Formats: sequence, C-alpha cells, structure tokens
Amino acid sequence: MRILVVEDEKKVARALRQGLEAQHYDVSLAHTGEDGFFRLSAETFDLVILDLMLPGRDGIEILRALRDRGVTTPVLILTARDAVDDRVLGLDSGADDYLVKPFAFSELLARIRALLRRGRPDQVLRLQVADLEMDLLARRVARAGRTLVLTGREFALLEYLMRHAGHIVSREMLARDVWGEPGRDATTDNLIDVHIARLRRKLDDPFQCALLKTVRGVGFVLGEGTT
Repeated sequence: MRILVVEDEKKVARALRQGLEAQHYDVSLAHTGEDGFFRLSAETFDLVILDLMLPGRDGIEILRALRDRGVTTPVLILTARDAVDDRVLGLDSGADDYLVKPFAFSELLARIRALLRRGRPDQVLRLQVADLEMDLLARRVARAGRTLVLTGREFALLEYLMRHAGHIVSREMLARDVWGEPGRDATTDNLIDVHIARLRRKLDDPFQCALLKTVRGVGFVLGEGTT
C-alpha cells in the first residue's frame, strides 16, 4: 500500500519513511505543500500523512482542496499543534484522524491500520495465488502456511505481481509502478533482476512448485502452472 508523507522536517520525514518501509509500506515523501499537492494530484495513494505547518501551501489548504475535488483518500494529520481548536479545524477540514507530536510509533501504525480498514472498505486487503497468501493490512506473506520474510521492496514487488497474477508483467511496468522510474535503463533493469532473483529464492526454492516464471525477453508472470 502506498503512503505519501508530507512533512517539511526532513529528519522526521526520513524517520517516518524508514519505520513505515520496515513494515512493508511503499512510502513517498514531499517536503513542501506545493510538492505534496502536486503528488496527490498526479498519483494515487492509499493514505496521506500530512503535517499542518508547511512551506507554501499549508496542510489545511491542501486538505480542503483535496476534499473540494472529491478526493476521498484517508488523511492523517501529524503535527505539533495540540490545541483543541487546531484539532477541530483539521477534522472539520476533512482529516480522518489527528495525531500530535511527539507520538509513539506503535500508535501511528495502529491508526494507519484503522484508517486503511475504514477508508477503503471496497479494497481487497488479502491477495492469494495458489498457496501463496498476502495480508496487506498485517503486511505478512505466507506460502503453504510458512511465513516468508521479505524486504519492503520485495513486498511491493510481490504485491504488484500478485495483483497481475496470470499476466505478463514487463520490466517497463515494474520500473514505472514499483521503482517509480519514468523509463527503463540498464541500472533499473539490473535492480529488477536482482530483486526478482532474491524474491524467487524465498518464494519458490523451498517449495516443489515454482510460481514465479521469467518470460525471456518479455518480463515475468506469477501463477500456478504458468509457462
């Protein structure tokens, strides 16, 4: 699941990304109000963590503009403003939750899970291909009942492959949608191949039936009995 963190304090933003990626979330950062609003206008996210005090557009302005456009993406305000009036303003402007700094990271994770459950009731939160299962809320993957320990990038890569199960996924698609690169180059191709190889070792090597196949010169396909 994709989370956009709009936070101008770069140290805080990096810490949030590191912690959330450790939980296998796909995290993007924006350090100004303008950049955050642009990203939200151009891309799709499952959740936004929004600071209020930002250079350029402030958080309330961004929030109101999003809601005026009909964007329903869950928004969690994360700010040092702890006055009751500030909380009321944030919630009345369209925020789904409000967390004051400093905060316990475990509480942030719990609030994120709650917002994802509440904010996207129509979204599939569990994926399955053959005996491979992915729980998107708990950020867990298991095959034949055995838990697979994946890095954040491996989790995002596998999620993408599972969402396209039975269909060929090209390197162009992976570069754009998983790595966030507008185009392919030799470096990105090498990164993709390295992560595919690592994922295959965890996903297929311990089991009799291989699920992840390479289609030479085209891309990759995930599925039982694929060729």
